[in-house]
Amino acid sequence: MFVITGATGNTGSVAAAALLDAGKQVRVVVRNAAKSQSLAALGAEIVEADLSDEAALLEAFRGAEGVYLLSPPDVTHPDFFAARKMLIDGLARVVKAAGVAHVVFLSSAGAQHPSGTGMIVSTYVGEQALRQTGLPVTFIRAAYFMENWASVLQPAQAQGVVPSFIAASRAIPMVATRDIGNTVARALLEGPRGTRIIELAGPVEVSPAEVAETLSKILERELKLAEVPLEAAVPTLTSFGFSQTVAEGFREMFAGLANGKVSWEGGSAEAARGTTSLETVLRALTGKQ
Repeated sequence: MFVITGATGNTGSVAAAALLDAGKQVRVVVRNAAKSQSLAALGAEIVEADLSDEAALLEAFRGAEGVYLLSPPDVTHPDFFAARKMLIDGLARVVKAAGVAHVVFLSSAGAQHPSGTGMIVSTYVGEQALRQTGLPVTFIRAAYFMENWASVLQPAQAQGVVPSFIAASRAIPMVATRDIGNTVARALLEGPRGTRIIELAGPVEVSPAEVAETLSKILERELKLAEVPLEAAVPTLTSFGFSQTVAEGFREMFAGLANGKVSWEGGSAEAARGTTSLETVLRALTGKQ
């Protein structure tokens, strides 16, 4: 039996469905059972619990062949990094106490660094906590989510502008959340292999200029890419309701993308590529399939 946390999210829902399609028993942990009825219809067992509820998670994880963990960010939390560490430390305690045979954790490119990567530092903390359990763990170090570009759709459609904190010509690894979910399912099905790192990107690296070009094609209008200076990141994000700490974390992450710190570790890590194109993701986001 496999346990999937975050099963109503983009990666967890795909992982759970893939495992069910493979004929496996799946238990999904969700905060709101009403939102997981589509998985229940496919045969998943639904457990309603918060990721901070260690007692409930211990029961949900006990006897699991594999567990998928992620650390969903609360962008409004005033002390984001302390809150993430508390949550991840609790998850590590639970998987160890439950004797989980294999943990798959959603991490990020750049998670090998303890600092200088902004928001990604929380995945470094997660990796370290899970390593210390002594359990077999697979870290899915995912590239920049293609779905992050959903945030530019409103200015693109209303003003013909695609704002970007990433330089127009800088091509970076990006990946669709569907490919992450399928990689999670595949890692769980393959089983424990000690400590394993999978560095996951999409089919090709993509620049913001190419994002604007693809959106122009989909929306059938000419869009202009607007490079936004990093100095504007914090005031822009806080104006959208992000906490000061989170806004500063994103600014440092974008700086890390620019200077190359947010990148692959290589070495013994396994390089993998998904198959979903940026255009496919953007068409889904815009509703123009």
